[in-house]
Amino acid sequence: MLDAVSLDQLRTFIAAADEGSFSAAGRKLRRAQSVVSHTLANLEGQIGVQLFDRAGRYPRLTDEGAALLAQARVVVSGMDGFKAKARVISDGLEPELSVVVDVMYPMASLTDAVGAFRNEFPHTPLRLYVEALGAVMQPVLAQACRLGISGSMPSVPEILDAEKLLDVPMITVTAPSHPLASKKGIIRPGDLKEHVQLVLTDRTALTEGQTFGVFSPQIWRLADLGAKHAFLRAGFGWGHMPVAMVQDDLDTGNLVPLRLEAFDPHTPPIAMFAVYRKDTPPGPAGRWFLKRLKTARGVE
Repeated sequence: MLDAVSLDQLRTFIAAADEGSFSAAGRKLRRAQSVVSHTLANLEGQIGVQLFDRAGRYPRLTDEGAALLAQARVVVSGMDGFKAKARVISDGLEPELSVVVDVMYPMASLTDAVGAFRNEFPHTPLRLYVEALGAVMQPVLAQACRLGISGSMPSVPEILDAEKLLDVPMITVTAPSHPLASKKGIIRPGDLKEHVQLVLTDRTALTEGQTFGVFSPQIWRLADLGAKHAFLRAGFGWGHMPVAMVQDDLDTGNLVPLRLEAFDPHTPPIAMFAVYRKDTPPGPAGRWFLKRLKTARGVE
């Protein structure tokens, strides 16, 4: 009987658990409540396990049901991935590739990959957008972009898959004229609170209420990394930057590094991930582009 368990039954099981009632699951699946109840009763009979306790007003997952729910999600997600992959293979090469890239991603690595992509796929248009924080994931979630290159995000929404690309070295800096530049050795958190910290802001609500490496109550929020760079050089505050972007400033003395107690011995890097929807994974051109990004140089 176990071999007769269907994906439709598992989807119904997941919907009932997520929605909290058979009637709500029916509305989500566009089926009558009686059909949902019948489907789940048949599933329970086939596997010999009671998934829901129906004694109360609303069905409640049993302990056994809760244990099997996670496995049901794995099975359904795996099949969705299988079908999406098959659809990509069947459809062939993408007519175009749209990619949104985190502003922190090293430009040398990106330009290397883009140049190679143009040579490999001369007839596949490549559309590139540069954003920060949640504004990278938003167009991927909305299916406006097929791929996202995301950093600075603590978690990835369940609907997306993520592949690690590289770590972007970071450094905390300020202008030599800034008061913090004169402090020798490690700077304590109390000293940072007296000075404006320059931080990137998220133009979406995906990171609302979250902060990343913020240590001062005095904050200037900027939506553009170039503006942050210029403000740092002007001595308007201090902040974290990709090493590659400020290396020339460090070499010429236009910016100086700061050693923070919280980040001793060095500012932690930002992990960059390729993200894409599980139901629309990258096709041949997208997969080639991701592979190139994983091998591209220019981070040092």
